[in-house]
Amino acid sequence: MLTAISAGSVYLVNKARDDNKWVVHTIEVENQVNSLLLEVRRAESGARGYLLTRGDEFRADHEKAVAAIPPALDKLARQIGDNPEQRNSMARLRAAVDTRLEQFSREMDFVSRNEPDKATALVREAAAGDTTTTIRDTAEAMMREEERLFAQRTLNADRSQTLAASLTGIGSGLVVVLALISILLVRRSAQMRDEAEARLRDANLNLESTVDERTADLREANDEIQRFAYIVSHDLRSPLVNIMGFTSELEEMGGDIFRRIGSLTHIPAGGSPVAAADIGDIPLEEPDKQLSQDFSEALGFIKSSIAKMDRLISAILNLTREGRREFEPVRIDMRELMEAIASTVAHQASEANAEIRIGELPDITSDRLALEQIFSNLIDNAVKYLKSGEPGEITVRGRTKLGYAIYEVADNGRGIDAKDHQRIFDLFRRAGTQDRPGQGIGLAHVRALVRRLGGTMSVSSELNQGSTFTITLPIHWTASKRTGDR
Repeated sequence: MLTAISAGSVYLVNKARDDNKWVVHTIEVENQVNSLLLEVRRAESGARGYLLTRGDEFRADHEKAVAAIPPALDKLARQIGDNPEQRNSMARLRAAVDTRLEQFSREMDFVSRNEPDKATALVREAAAGDTTTTIRDTAEAMMREEERLFAQRTLNADRSQTLAASLTGIGSGLVVVLALISILLVRRSAQMRDEAEARLRDANLNLESTVDERTADLREANDEIQRFAYIVSHDLRSPLVNIMGFTSELEEMGGDIFRRIGSLTHIPAGGSPVAAADIGDIPLEEPDKQLSQDFSEALGFIKSSIAKMDRLISAILNLTREGRREFEPVRIDMRELMEAIASTVAHQASEANAEIRIGELPDITSDRLALEQIFSNLIDNAVKYLKSGEPGEITVRGRTKLGYAIYEVADNGRGIDAKDHQRIFDLFRRAGTQDRPGQGIGLAHVRALVRRLGGTMSVSSELNQGSTFTITLPIHWTASKRTGDR
């Protein structure tokens, strides 16, 4: 609306200016007509005065007036060029003025030749003729036309000025109204913003309190889970040791039993049993031999399962102990740390025909032992799961971004199927061909350590295309960031 009013005001002001210009133009035309008539009268007066007195001043005034008449005619013709009716009048006026100028010239010529009688007769002839009347009537007609135009143009100018003033007044009033509305809206918006900020502050306080309570609950639950896992793992170790001991005893008893069975099968009819001290390695009959093999195989499965359970319990105990350990942030030279880790697996890498390359690595402040466990596990897995028969390439590189250090451990090994990218981080879960020793704890432990250090871990991999594990850690990890220590 303001734009429309502004545009209308500009249009009306320009129109009023144009109308006023035409009013001024009309006045200028009237003045020019009067100036032309004045010069004609001056020329007549000068000619008559010179005829009567022969005074040079009258002749000079006449010649000056005659010289001014043609320019005055030309100027008037230019001014009325926009009006067809005035152009017709101008043509008649120019013809009459030219005729009168010719008469002036003849009169002055007679006087110069000292023939005053002829000059007088010519003046009387001009007075009796209609040239002067034509000039006067035509000029008056042009003046009436300009007066009509003056009235019309004055009315148009007044109307334009009135409309412009009215529209300007309406626009000013609208500006005031909009200003008042804007003030009300701004005040209302500020009030709503203040209320929203107050609600947000209250919500933040409540949220912080809730987060603190939930965090405390989670820490307590985590501590309880760790204690429970430690107790369970520790208590499972005792019966497992008993099972291992009784299995060893059962294995020895089985040997005695089958040796006695072998001795009994070789006693002749009616003969006496062989003394225990005399029992040696007596070959068993085929059925007894098969039974002995089945018994040994069953014991082997039991011992293998016991060993696996023992390893799992040990791993759980290690995890619980690690979860209770307090991290100590220190400044770490990451290149030195990686070279030390690479040297510990240099023998395995040499056997696997693999090369470990260490690129640029940003230094960070973090827990040294945790970082050793993280990258040792990743580099060890990279060496362990290389493709057989193909030279291995393991690269460790890093960079910084927005206050974080990003480390990548890349290899050209077997790779991991996309569906197993999350599975490999689960406890006791493994992916791919199970032809390497392991309990499925390493990567789960690594991710837990990374989270405790305030970082994230991800993997990018395809089958037979190698894997890249990405670790993102804060460059300056301090005690205030130990939100995940418990």
